[in-house]
Amino acid sequence: MAMVKAVLVAVLAVAALAQLASAVDHPVGGSGTKWTTSGGYDAWSAAQKFTTKDSLVFDYSSSHDVVEVSKAGYDTCSTSGSVATYTGGKTTIKLTTAGKRYFICGIPGHCTAGMKLEVNVVAAATPANPRGQRSVAPVAAPAPARAPVGSSTDEQQPNVSSPTGSTPSSAASIGAKAAVALAMGMAVALAM
Repeated sequence: MAMVKAVLVAVLAVAALAQLASAVDHPVGGSGTKWTTSGGYDAWSAAQKFTTKDSLVFDYSSSHDVVEVSKAGYDTCSTSGSVATYTGGKTTIKLTTAGKRYFICGIPGHCTAGMKLEVNVVAAATPANPRGQRSVAPVAAPAPARAPVGSSTDEQQPNVSSPTGSTPSSAASIGAKAAVALAMGMAVALAM
């Protein structure tokens, strides 16, 4: 009976840790913060860890937009040659590849007033290889394809979603969920 309890606790602990490693939605600027000309986004970004499983959640008024640009566009606050443009007040952008990504507000004067964000995305951790499987050297992911201006093909459209009625989860809420799951599992195991 004690062995069964120990195994159950171990399984539940592993499940709780797996939930901790899941993707995180990062509200740009922090929870409850809107994408505005108040700026400070790079300082916020520097304090975050973005992985290829995560998403950025931009919350903004109709007088703003989100434009993904190159490093040069970011430095000069130019939307010329932009990667993608998002409108609609709430935009979720999946971070699918490692590397730096750059976002600005395309409304004239807003970027220079502080509406710009640089994020450094790192590859998500992968589980260790199971016994008996050979390790393969990592290969760099291809750069995301740029959609031509005016393109209407589904394959080249940016990955955008507009959640309704839900508050984006943060790393803290995911950690809390994992702690609750672990505590419940231990309580069940001890009750046996």
